[in-house]
Amino acid sequence: MKTYELLTVFKPNLDADEVDKALESFGKVISDFGGKVESTDKTGRKKLAYEIQNFRDGYFVTSVLSLPEDKVAEFRRQLRLSDNILRTMFLEVSKAGV
Repeated sequence: MKTYELLTVFKPNLDADEVDKALESFGKVISDFGGKVESTDKTGRKKLAYEIQNFRDGYFVTSVLSLPEDKVAEFRRQLRLSDNILRTMFLEVSKAGV
């Protein structure tokens, strides 16, 4: 199982409860795939560098998660299907010195 970092930009018209519900549902998907969420950092609402889907700002959340390698493609597909997400960045966390 590898460790990944996921930056998610949610639509700014969502309130905090809706963002929490979306994060909860993604946490459930991750656990169903045999992974786990290590940590979540809600950065909050920030201005975007350019307009995405007619939005000038977004709600940023960074999560560190462990996920089996064979489930990564399906999880990324699940992220793309969500209507509440403007953009994601999914990175593999490398171990220092390796």
